[in-house]
Amino acid sequence: MGRVVSRTVLSDRERYRVKVHRCLDALRRMVHEGRFAPDELRTGVELELALVDEAMEPAMLNHAVLDRSASDLLTTELGRWNLEINLPPRTLPGASACELEDDVVSHIGAARRSAAVVGATPVTIGILPTLAAEHLDSDQLTDDPRYDLLNRQMVGARGEPFHLDIAAPGDSEHLVLDVDSIAPEAACTSLQLHLQLTPQTFPAHWNAAQAIAGVQVALAANSPFLLGHRLWAETRVPLFEQAVDVRTVELRNQGVRPRVWFGDRWASSVTDLFEENVRYFPGLLPLVDDEDPLAVLDDGGAPQLHELRLHSGTVWRWNRPVYDVADGVAHLRLENRVLPAGPTAIDAVANAMFFYGLVRALVVLEHPPWASMSFSAAHANFTEGARHGLDAELFWPGLGTVPVDRLVLDKLLPLARSGLDAWGVDAAVAQRYLAVIEARCRTGCTGASWQTQMVAALEKDGCTRPEAMRRMLERYVAHMSDNIPVHSWPVT
Repeated sequence: MGRVVSRTVLSDRERYRVKVHRCLDALRRMVHEGRFAPDELRTGVELELALVDEAMEPAMLNHAVLDRSASDLLTTELGRWNLEINLPPRTLPGASACELEDDVVSHIGAARRSAAVVGATPVTIGILPTLAAEHLDSDQLTDDPRYDLLNRQMVGARGEPFHLDIAAPGDSEHLVLDVDSIAPEAACTSLQLHLQLTPQTFPAHWNAAQAIAGVQVALAANSPFLLGHRLWAETRVPLFEQAVDVRTVELRNQGVRPRVWFGDRWASSVTDLFEENVRYFPGLLPLVDDEDPLAVLDDGGAPQLHELRLHSGTVWRWNRPVYDVADGVAHLRLENRVLPAGPTAIDAVANAMFFYGLVRALVVLEHPPWASMSFSAAHANFTEGARHGLDAELFWPGLGTVPVDRLVLDKLLPLARSGLDAWGVDAAVAQRYLAVIEARCRTGCTGASWQTQMVAALEKDGCTRPEAMRRMLERYVAHMSDNIPVHSWPVT
């Protein structure tokens, strides 16, 4: 949920607005003067976890697990049943992806051992299927000043209950619910990928990430159930969009943009994105720091840009620009936020390698897809991929509207392979992870389709929906622990 907030007394909004614009001035100057880290391939991964008890119900024990953990990479998240693993940055060449997989397995294992002491188990899944409405009350938010402040600010900005309204394709099942807090956002458990870039390379990589977002969610869908309803293949997408939507009906009708935002145009510079965040969205956390960013620049330093970073952290773009400072040097990152967590470590790394390889290949094409693809088509692909998973049909330049599995097998997998080769990834390592993506396409099996098929089979055997989801989740946890790709899981 963004940067740590250490105080809860809000500053004057006008003073905050002035300071945010001063940060923007500093950012523009830094881009003009080349005040950023050089072009160096560095990636990062954040993985969110859900906690369950022995009955597969949400376990509201994240602080208890942290108290028993020796890892400084494990942190809380919004809901009391959430944790997050922040893996250290790394490069891609060689066998680094295998090391990443080993690290994911190791850190999940460490979290599992700490959780076992208090009777809980971590799960990597897009939405925990055993969540019930009572788990989405405001008292289920993690006890932390930043979450409490953010919740109070967003509830106050909306001025009425948050409204969830999500229908399955064909309206076979339909969830409608009003809630009094942003707690439903905690149901969205994700895998977030980072890629360090320069101001010059950022726009093309952001455009590439936007162009393939629909493909990503279709291939990785792992969130078919919410509060007992079978909805979208990746229900996390509409849930996140609605769970923190502070707009009233009137503001939506006026065309005010949502804070969970795909965007509305291709980028020509990284400052475009930060400027849009400031132009379109009022501050939710108007906290003013003492730093004068322009004075820091004058002294030869790298400003923290506290207000701009905090503000951009409350605009939840699916592909987010990130400004940061490490060891006194400013850098820019692309944060890809479209993927759900899980099902396994190897599935997660396969999703990451497909992303890193494909964006690398697309940005060097003579005619990249965003040159002949409307932004609205990319957004429509994103919705279609989230709604239907591997049953989606997506638009791609030169091909028209095609089944996503054919698009991946015939067009995008070869590009991803060439991109990984360009990054210097060992051929055998690239094959290990891209073979997982290929197998998903050939079998038609994602985390979402496995979950729905398993629940349907259990219901056919006489289980009620709640019991079927509980038993399905028991099997899911067992298979997840074995780190076998989801396309190989049996439906028994």
